[in-house]
Amino acid sequence: MSDIPLLPQVEAFLRRSHGLFIDGVNVRSHSSQTLAVTNPATGEVIAQVADADLADIDAAVDSANRGFQLWSQASPATRGNVLLKLADLLERNREELAQIETCQSGKIIQIARAFEVDQAAHFLRYYAGWATKLSGQTLTPSLPSFNGERYTAFTLREPVGVVVGIVPWNFSTMIAIWKLASALVTGCSIIIKPSEFTPLTLLRIAELAVEAGLPAGVLNVLTGGGHVGKGLVEHPGTHKVSFTGSVPTGIAVGRSAMGAGLTRATLELGGKNAAGFLRDVDVDKAVDGIIEAGFLHSGQICAAAERFFVHRSQMDAVLDTLSQRLGRLNIGSPLDERTEFGPVTHRQHQLKLLGYFSQARAENNTIIHGGTLIDRPGCYVEPTVILANSLNDTLLNEETFGPIATFLPYDSEDELLALMNNGPYGLSASLWTNDLSKALRMVPAIQAGTVWVNMHTLLDPAVPFGGSRSSG
Repeated sequence: MSDIPLLPQVEAFLRRSHGLFIDGVNVRSHSSQTLAVTNPATGEVIAQVADADLADIDAAVDSANRGFQLWSQASPATRGNVLLKLADLLERNREELAQIETCQSGKIIQIARAFEVDQAAHFLRYYAGWATKLSGQTLTPSLPSFNGERYTAFTLREPVGVVVGIVPWNFSTMIAIWKLASALVTGCSIIIKPSEFTPLTLLRIAELAVEAGLPAGVLNVLTGGGHVGKGLVEHPGTHKVSFTGSVPTGIAVGRSAMGAGLTRATLELGGKNAAGFLRDVDVDKAVDGIIEAGFLHSGQICAAAERFFVHRSQMDAVLDTLSQRLGRLNIGSPLDERTEFGPVTHRQHQLKLLGYFSQARAENNTIIHGGTLIDRPGCYVEPTVILANSLNDTLLNEETFGPIATFLPYDSEDELLALMNNGPYGLSASLWTNDLSKALRMVPAIQAGTVWVNMHTLLDPAVPFGGSRSSG
């Protein structure tokens, strides 16, 4: 096996002294502190980024407020055209962006190209199309008339101001684009705070946004640890928070936003997503679905399935076939185009997954496949299949955010629905069946923001995405 060669511009970018992106340019941080960015496939440090401080936060917020004053007055068509130009630039620089993303996150190169870049461009064009279609309403009030007068009222959709976008490490480009595109098309400015594990691609995209015609200050990028996000959320000069990440961190962000003058907050949080397979599904097709739902990007997708419910009569066949398929996966470097399964994104997460393997053994779960780290440099984890003993087992209740599929058999369809709805989360779920009438009956009974039928994980910008209950 061999890695694709890094483009010269990628190597040059990684060698840069990375500052912060404020007021349309790269600037040095007021802080002397830096954070190392590590390639999870090799364990090698590939770059250093600034760990922003309070002075940097103030500078970014001031810049964003100046940018808002200008951008909020831009015509809808102007906003849409800038997003369209940025989409073109993402595609023009597709390989560069994908390689940077793969180097920092360990995402296999095919997924970096198809999801982080291609899908990001697709979402930008979708949002650009909304620029000239946002409108208010004209209303006729039922107020009493004293002298024959009549009344008319109207509503306006107005930009809220400076948005704070806090982005996770698993899809650092695509999720950031969701946040910045929706903010920019409505006339808001935005400050993106990427994860400290995957900050590099966003610094490059900010440069492309200026090339696309975005005025200085409308998009700012601050790198650093959790104190940066907290400082932005609590800053009196920010007006809206959009956060994607874990439930505990999301709760903390929500509390900080409420304590900072009731700042508006949108929280897209984690889950313990379920996939239910009805008895009529062929074993091979079920296994295809399980791999799609649970093992794409090493399971590091907020909407990925972690709980799998299979009819008791099919459980042995499904587990045996799945174990064989996972054993044949090509595990290797994410820069090798033949690799099918790469590392997890950082060492702390790898060790967290190792702890879950120990917990499964302590609870006498049956490890059908995997359950260990892979003995090679980097942050590799075996794709793992676990058969639980009961609904109370840890692996059926705590989000692992990794390539761990935990199974439990069911005997009736009513039991299946109860199993899928068990727990505090409600982000996504999938139902697999050849029976359309059963699908139409069961989908409304599944308590999740998104329910797929015979597919999982894939998203379209025209379809709403969000959770219920503790998933935000």
